[in-house]
Amino acid sequence: MGRYAYFFAYPKKGVDVIEKHFLNFTQMKKRIYIDTSVVGGQFDKEFSTDTIPFFEAVSKGVFTIIISDLLSAEILRAPQQVQDFLSTISMDCIEKIKLTIEASELADKYILAKVVGHTSRADCQHIAMATITKADVLVSWNFKHIVNLDKIRGYNGINYQLGYNMIEIRTPKEIINYDNTNA
Repeated sequence: MGRYAYFFAYPKKGVDVIEKHFLNFTQMKKRIYIDTSVVGGQFDKEFSTDTIPFFEAVSKGVFTIIISDLLSAEILRAPQQVQDFLSTISMDCIEKIKLTIEASELADKYILAKVVGHTSRADCQHIAMATITKADVLVSWNFKHIVNLDKIRGYNGINYQLGYNMIEIRTPKEIINYDNTNA
């Protein structure tokens, strides 16, 4: 029986299966890849209103943030308070990853496809690491090269062509559920 034939042959049972999987996904702890702009957003007047609640949710264990060695390197050029901020978050809420050859090659494919120019290689590496590590979402405040509909379509077009999952890309504001008083 084909993938969708099950749902047509057993409509009630198919709906139950979909609802069960959706509820399981929505109740799972999300793995969120963050780039450097999110950490800096904690101290930026324009972005702190939405970044502070995001990191409060992380500290409460609502999300696991994925931090790459690229973020760690980039943050060394930031002001001291930004550099020190991640150390205030429990390691239980952090998953650390490294830039791999596979991620570097995928980033190069984004550039070859002209999704962005070669000067945005680090942004492409963030996208590639989030894709390969199968993050639930990549969160950024970089509207020029990352949180940009045309760029997202470009990244996901390459991901699709190469057999990778699509990557969801959002801002911290879009991740926080302001109606959830438990978060």
